[in-house]
Amino acid sequence: MPKSHKLHKAEEFSSIIRFKCLASSEFLQVFAKPNNLTCARLGVIIAGRVERLATKRNRIKRLLRELFRMQQKDFVGFDFVIRLRHPVGNSNSFLVADEAKVLMIRARQCCE
Repeated sequence: MPKSHKLHKAEEFSSIIRFKCLASSEFLQVFAKPNNLTCARLGVIIAGRVERLATKRNRIKRLLRELFRMQQKDFVGFDFVIRLRHPVGNSNSFLVADEAKVLMIRARQCCE
């Protein structure tokens, strides 16, 4: 995923969260905000206190980024921040990715 499709600065993350366009489930919260760009952008927040092992945090981030990469044509014109709420077991990680896709669609509809 190119750098132009990722959120980097803390101010970008906080402005999307403050916009309060939210969809949530048991494991995830997805925040969305319209942007004036020709691409969709993604930021992922997984706190160390939620998922202790860095390998698990990185695996979940990779899954979410890959999901976003494959679906980003559907989300053009929006910024998304995905936040993990609870620890995810190895068997649930693919379910979380599917859940993220549904939540991104709901969050986008909330903003329109």
